[in-house]
Amino acid sequence: MGTKRRRGDGGMEENTMAILDTYCFSKSTEHIADDRLSFLEAVRSGFLVTENSAGPTNKMYKAVFKILRVETSLDLIMSSYQLLLELDKRFPQAWSPFSFGTDVTSSEKQDDHSKISGSIDAIEFHRLIEEVSKVPDQANTEILTTEPLRNMLLFQYLVKLLEGDLVPRNFAFTEKSDWVTLRESLLNMILVSRKITYKGLVKDCLSTLCELSQFSTKCIHDMRPEQTGSTEITEKCHTALALALPEVVKRTCAAVQKLLIMIVELDSSKKAADLEGWTTRADGTRTPATEIILDELTYDKNILFPFFQALDKPKLKLDMIVQFLKKYIPKTSVRTRRSNGSANDSTFGGVLNCFSNESSTKGIVKKISSEVAQLLLAHAFQAYILLPSEHSTESKEDTADNSLRNICNNMISAFTCLKKADKNSGILPFGKEALFTAAIMLSRNS
Repeated sequence: MGTKRRRGDGGMEENTMAILDTYCFSKSTEHIADDRLSFLEAVRSGFLVTENSAGPTNKMYKAVFKILRVETSLDLIMSSYQLLLELDKRFPQAWSPFSFGTDVTSSEKQDDHSKISGSIDAIEFHRLIEEVSKVPDQANTEILTTEPLRNMLLFQYLVKLLEGDLVPRNFAFTEKSDWVTLRESLLNMILVSRKITYKGLVKDCLSTLCELSQFSTKCIHDMRPEQTGSTEITEKCHTALALALPEVVKRTCAAVQKLLIMIVELDSSKKAADLEGWTTRADGTRTPATEIILDELTYDKNILFPFFQALDKPKLKLDMIVQFLKKYIPKTSVRTRRSNGSANDSTFGGVLNCFSNESSTKGIVKKISSEVAQLLLAHAFQAYILLPSEHSTESKEDTADNSLRNICNNMISAFTCLKKADKNSGILPFGKEALFTAAIMLSRNS
């Protein structure tokens, strides 16, 4: 069907591509910007303005994508990015810039813009994540260029494509146990690629999320425009960049988080497929992303606050905090108040019970500081109250012990024990906010 529709587009493709002569990507001429803008406008007019038109050919998609990858002009970066979004909305899943062919030679891997094609492979995607992580440093230099903005918009677009491809495939897996379709998803093809290190990609996503979340909370000061071209034009470009950057950083931070969540969801589906025996040796094995993240948080507690501050998915946040705290809970205190004495540190209520007496709390604080414990409990409580009850990780048999009222009471008790366990450390502001919220909720339910 798609091939038949596109056969009639030969004339339009030829005319449109003629506007964008190939030398525009390999030579520097004063007409390049005008030619590329004309090309983008021709694509827009031919496929978005005209009703009932077939989608652009793959060659045209690649040309638009290539402009986004190589351009330094703010106008062309924004125009190509917006055009790709609009085309994707009008013609969903009509094309993919991802390429998962065999390894190429080093001579083909030149960084020269003239060598950049209209497709991207796993290693280039990983490199893009690394480049995005440098945005805070690039934005705080004396010379402000469009490169950080371009990299962030490119990353946002690619994550959007990955999501559009993964969601229906994961739904098919959930509803029809179709692992083969999910295995062939773009994201899974990236993660199983031998060109990249899977753990390295997850770690870079984590560090990028933390870097961007911290940067997005700060104001951008003393960024000077690159001293090229007309002063008036440069100043206008600088002003536009300075105004756009904070919002683009915020959206890029959300995109990094979305990528991590998609990886976690894919891990979960793969685990389910493994248990059912649907996977093969060709699927390989990999450490779940959550374990990699938890290990990084354990080794570098400086990223604890920015990570959980940036993570806004209640269920994932609560699950990760519970798993993190389980590492530091003394084994002797991992007991419920039920008479059978079974271990129950897998729920938020169970974790709070481990902070219910001064002795066990001291044992936890010796391994992590009182400040870290307060941070984690406050974020876990925030996630708990935002999580719909039907999606709660708490099991039905623990409902009585883990009711909202008991959780609030145990939060207050936990912070009381923390204060006693470390008399030199008071309750921090975010801890006080959590306690205030718990007290308000108790008063409303009294």
